[in-house]
Amino acid sequence: MVEQGCGARRPGAVLLALLLALAALVGCGTAARPADPALHEVQALLDRHAEALLDRDETAWLAAADPSHRAAARTEFRRLAAVPLAGWSYRVTGVDRTGEGRLTARVERGHRVAGYDRGLLGTGRIMELAERGGRWYLTGERPADGAPARIWEQGEVTAVRGARSLVLGVGQDRARLAEIARLADRAVPAVDAAWGRDWARRVLVLVPASLDGMGGLLAVDGSQYRGIAAVTTGETGRRADAPADRVIVNPDAYGVLGDFGRELVLTHETVHVATRAHTTPSTPVWLSEGFADWAAYRGTGRTPAQAAPELRRAVRAGEVPAALPEDADFGFSGDADALARAYETGWLACAMIADRWGEDRLTAFYREVGGHPGREGAVESALRKALDTTPEEFTAGWRAYLRAQLG
Repeated sequence: MVEQGCGARRPGAVLLALLLALAALVGCGTAARPADPALHEVQALLDRHAEALLDRDETAWLAAADPSHRAAARTEFRRLAAVPLAGWSYRVTGVDRTGEGRLTARVERGHRVAGYDRGLLGTGRIMELAERGGRWYLTGERPADGAPARIWEQGEVTAVRGARSLVLGVGQDRARLAEIARLADRAVPAVDAAWGRDWARRVLVLVPASLDGMGGLLAVDGSQYRGIAAVTTGETGRRADAPADRVIVNPDAYGVLGDFGRELVLTHETVHVATRAHTTPSTPVWLSEGFADWAAYRGTGRTPAQAAPELRRAVRAGEVPAALPEDADFGFSGDADALARAYETGWLACAMIADRWGEDRLTAFYREVGGHPGREGAVESALRKALDTTPEEFTAGWRAYLRAQLG
């Protein structure tokens, strides 16, 4: 490693002089510019603002808002009444003067849902403020570029609690949200049976009003999720204070599913919640999605021919995949049939492991892959340690399994 920095010794008077000149140009070794005093004043204002929300003190909450912003602040306060919050905070990361007595603050805002989040779920916000009578007041707020919206920013929130679930919806009939809570509750023991009980065993579900609303929660163009009934968002790895995963439902695609399809979707997404701590950058998508499908189909009585129609057509046409799908094959914006085959392929790879080595070996394989220090060699190492096989033997066996199940 080459180290670069102020004070590094280099031979030659000319080179040394050049380095000193460059250091002066970039400010290396000089005193940092003092922070704008307004940063601390804004932080104090937002600390009081957060405390008012958690105390459900609407008067104190509105005291931070400029009259021009008061109606929007009141709307947000009242929408948040339906969200069971255990934490709410702001961290000001910078301020920019935008005119006489006006500034823009860059803020990391965090919230924690009671009973679900172990830590704050943060998002970037841009807050506009104006100074009046020596005090700062909020005049506007919006998501930072590329930051997701939150469910309460999309409309009035309806909350439905299940025994093991919390469903927060906007623009949805309470009966629909109650059905989703019931299916999420049913998913928990099904996931326990497939994976084990070493997870939170609770599911937080968000149901926006539309596909566009789903896109807003994910900070993407919602159209790329057209036809996708639900997705799960969360942090990979094992951070002890990580916020809970959110299962985000696409109301358009979910709404056209039958009873079986809806239950399958909620169980599949709940598997992602359960396995999150063991799903890392080392885990290929075919394994995370394939395992979720395997666990969701487990015990339903559906045969591979019934559950993998696209892959069955390919196998019967003599087009047996030569290798497991790449991560890119699971992109939502491509060929729908190809996407279906990718999911079906991952599922049958996991089904083969469960059939030939046993369900315990499948979960051990999953955990072993996720525990590897990097993507390279993760699957190969786990095949050896958990299944006592090689990639070549596994691929040959999996291709034969496809022919036997789908041919």
